[in-house]
Amino acid sequence: MKLCLGTVQFGMDYGVFNQPKQEPEYCIRCLDYATQNGIDAIDTATAYGIAEEIVGEFLAKRTVQRDRLFVSTKLLPNSLDECRPSEYVSVICSKLKRSLDVLHTDYVDAYYLHSSRYAFREEILEALTVVEQEGLAKKVGVSVYYPEEAEACFHSPFVKYIQLPYSIFDHRMKEHAVFEKAAAANCSVDVRTVFIKGLIRLTDPEVPAHLEKAKPILKKLDQICSETGFSRIDLAMGYVKREKSVSHLVFGIRTLEQLQEDMISFGKDVPEEIFQEIDREFSGIAADLVVPSLWVK
Repeated sequence: MKLCLGTVQFGMDYGVFNQPKQEPEYCIRCLDYATQNGIDAIDTATAYGIAEEIVGEFLAKRTVQRDRLFVSTKLLPNSLDECRPSEYVSVICSKLKRSLDVLHTDYVDAYYLHSSRYAFREEILEALTVVEQEGLAKKVGVSVYYPEEAEACFHSPFVKYIQLPYSIFDHRMKEHAVFEKAAAANCSVDVRTVFIKGLIRLTDPEVPAHLEKAKPILKKLDQICSETGFSRIDLAMGYVKREKSVSHLVFGIRTLEQLQEDMISFGKDVPEEIFQEIDREFSGIAADLVVPSLWVK
C-alpha cells in the first residue's frame, strides 16, 4: 500500500467546519514536497473546486516525470442523468478530455464515476471503458460509499478500480468482505475518508453539536493512544495499512506540517493486538457518523 495525496482540501473549503482552502501556490508547495519525498500518487476530481487546476499547474512544472506518478480524477457527479444512453460515450469522453487539458496530461491512471449509484447501471459502466480503449485512462471504475455499490462493481466486467471509505471507525467494507471480494474480482482498491473529513483530529471541545455522539468514541481512542503511546493519526493510518489488498491510502491535508506528520505516521509499525482491540471497541458504528455525506446539521 502507498500513500496518495488527496486534493479536495486544495480546491474547495472542506472539513468538519468547511475550513477555507489554502492559496494555490501553497498547495503546489505541498505537492512538490510530497512527490519529492516518496509520495507518487495524487487524487483529484472535477467536483473539487479548483483542485484539478492546481494539480495541473503542478504537473505542468514537470518536476516529476509523468510516468512516475499515479494520477486519478473523477467525472462530475450526475453528469449522465439527463443523457440518452447513446450519448454516454461522447459525454464521458468530452468530460475527461477537458480534465486532461486542465491537468496538463495526456492520460490519467484511474478515472472514476463520482456518482456511486451509477455502479448499478451496466450501460454506463460499459460506456466508461471507451476512455480506456482510447488511451485516456489506464483503468476505470467507481467511487463508492456502500458495500452493495462495491459488490455491484465486482459483478461487472467493466470495472477495474474502486475507491471506497474505510477507517478506524468505519468497518463496513471489512465486515462485508469487500476487500476479499475485490481481490477475487481482480479489482484494484483505493481507500479514502481515513480521517473522516477531519473528525479524527478534533479535540472534545471542537466537536460540533451535530456530531456529539463522536465524543465518547474519540475519548475511547484517546484512551488507547494513552495506553499505547501512539497518536490518533498513527492508529488511523496503521489500521487501514493492514489491508494488504489496498493499493493506495488517499489522505488530505491542510498544511505542509500536517503532510509531514502524516507521512511519519504512515511509516510507523503498530502491533496487531492494538488493532484487535480497536476492532472490538469500534465495530458497528452507525453510518451517519462515519459517512460525512450523511451528517445532518
